[in-house]
Amino acid sequence: METLYTSHEELGSVAEIYALLSLQPVFPSKLKWLTYEAQAEFEGVASLPTLAELADLGVDADRYHLREYGRTQEIADAALFLGFTGLVVPSARWECTNLVVFPEKMEPGQLTLVGSASPVDWAEARERIRAQRRIRSGGSKKYKDE
Repeated sequence: METLYTSHEELGSVAEIYALLSLQPVFPSKLKWLTYEAQAEFEGVASLPTLAELADLGVDADRYHLREYGRTQEIADAALFLGFTGLVVPSARWECTNLVVFPEKMEPGQLTLVGSASPVDWAEARERIRAQRRIRSGGSKKYKDE
């Protein structure tokens, strides 16, 4: 199934892309990345904004930050089958929620871009992401970029 994966906070989306790019042998620093603010008007969105709610559906909350998508993809499949337009779920990489939309359920005009694109400053983003990890861990662990 196709999904449009968005975040309710700019750094939520940046943290997701940062985690993906960090898997590369060399972080692709020459590429220019932009963020966009969008306005969405959807009905029929399933709201599962906490890890506790996902855990009730069989997601291992302790491993949610890892790239193990089996159970979360099953939940998305079920939501699509039941006719939902999308899901609100917690971000695995930032303290916010994400909106996952099923494009086949979208109508024209339900998602519009607002304002202009903002360039991503990877050095600043990296520091903010690392700072949040230190706060989450109480300063006791060092995290490898995910």
